[in-house]
Amino acid sequence: MPRPRKRRRVCQLPENSLFGPLNAKHLTGERTIMTIDEFETIRLIDIEAMTQEECAQRMNVARTTVQRIYNDARRKVAVSLVEGNILKIEGGDYKLCDGSVQLHGCGRCRGRRSGQN
Repeated sequence: MPRPRKRRRVCQLPENSLFGPLNAKHLTGERTIMTIDEFETIRLIDIEAMTQEECAQRMNVARTTVQRIYNDARRKVAVSLVEGNILKIEGGDYKLCDGSVQLHGCGRCRGRRSGQN
């Protein structure tokens, strides 16, 4: 029996969850689904300029897990851009951070309770 998946700590949900080409012929096209935890790794590593180690600590997972999540997320962004797919951000195994500095060390949480898994 496999070990249960650990829920990743996420401190910010996306403001927008749907991205894609503006030309109408693609609006009904294929969709690429990115999970909330994949979005969080992109945010922490690329926007917050964290290392994978720092990101892993923030998300409460192993560095190798962050590396895999980040690689999956970057591939999904690339596929969406190159193939013109709509990118939808939803789902995943995550726990929304409560914003407490002592518990999570992130104090800048902008998480919203709606949409939490």
